[in-house]
Amino acid sequence: MDWIGMLGDCLPAAPSEEIAWDKIAPLFAASRFSDTEGVPQDPLFHGEGDVMAHTRLVCRELNGMRAYHALAPLQKAALFAAAVLHDMGKVKTTRLEDGRWTSPHHASVGSRMARVFLWQACGLCGSPENQRFRETVCALIRHHMLPVRLMEQDAPEQKARQVAALGDMVPDFSWHLLGLLAEADVRGRVADDVRDALTKVELARLLAEEARCLYGPYPFYDACVRRACLAGRNVSPDQPLYDGTWGEVILMAGLPGTGKDTWIARNVPDLPMVSLDEIRRAMKIAPTEAQGAVIQAAQEKARELLRKKRPFVWNATNITREMRQRQVDLFERYGARVRIVYLEAPWAVQLERNAGRAGEVPAQALEKMLEKTVPPATDEARTVEWLCV
Repeated sequence: MDWIGMLGDCLPAAPSEEIAWDKIAPLFAASRFSDTEGVPQDPLFHGEGDVMAHTRLVCRELNGMRAYHALAPLQKAALFAAAVLHDMGKVKTTRLEDGRWTSPHHASVGSRMARVFLWQACGLCGSPENQRFRETVCALIRHHMLPVRLMEQDAPEQKARQVAALGDMVPDFSWHLLGLLAEADVRGRVADDVRDALTKVELARLLAEEARCLYGPYPFYDACVRRACLAGRNVSPDQPLYDGTWGEVILMAGLPGTGKDTWIARNVPDLPMVSLDEIRRAMKIAPTEAQGAVIQAAQEKARELLRKKRPFVWNATNITREMRQRQVDLFERYGARVRIVYLEAPWAVQLERNAGRAGEVPAQALEKMLEKTVPPATDEARTVEWLCV
């Protein structure tokens, strides 16, 4: 049986049933879950004790919710996995600052840690089903603190729709699930602000409902309008918008050895390509050396094509949002519409393909790249595709 199935079999079937930690904990042995024991927290907000104590209380509170038990089996398993792993980032980020324990950015760090665990140890990669479950868990972890803080955002409705748009790529993710995790997270604390925090979670749920994105992405008029709204432009989400783009630029994304060159040759063989690997070979610069000259040469080649309004392919790993956004911003400034194509393969296949490449990336470096990998989200470009190859 696969990892998801084993977890599902261990979960309580009703609020009255106890959590079988003796069966569940071994499934998370390869993660940093056990390391959360002894990780301190600020007693002002976590009077219950360390991160492990808090995590067990969160899981207990989640299991006590009828709305949780009403979920479909895969959603239920994903939400429980997110509850187990939601604070694992504190293992890496917790520090004493001005006499108080703090864990800055633990949600984003924990999300990436969970991705590596689910990808490598649990084999949840290389198929749409595996992607869907893994990225549901990671999205829940990444945003688990947002419901409490949503009303503090400059534009809370826009933020709610931006986060809900993750459901385009990860259909099981929704504000409904995020709200359940946030409520369990609050109830799993011993602190004076619990009642106030629960009110904030409920207000976030109501806002998402009013913004028509509680159970899924907002139904924007079309992809052009969605891109404008999620990019922060002050336009109506329900009315057509003039599309001034002249053509499409494809931005590839994926780890080395995923098959980006093969996909390009099969699907868009006639398009010009800006390939960082080719530029590196021409300039005799290894992937482990400074890449400034390579990036500069690639961007100048891209600008030449953009000035001519010629569609092309940008071929590089682009494994982080920051990497992708730099290029998307450049392409869109020249009036192109951007399509991100993200490729993913099973880990064993990934390693085999990488070993057969002319410019093989050392296995240790590939693992470091996986630790940084974040698949592209809907709000990053006009079109985003996830493909398993």
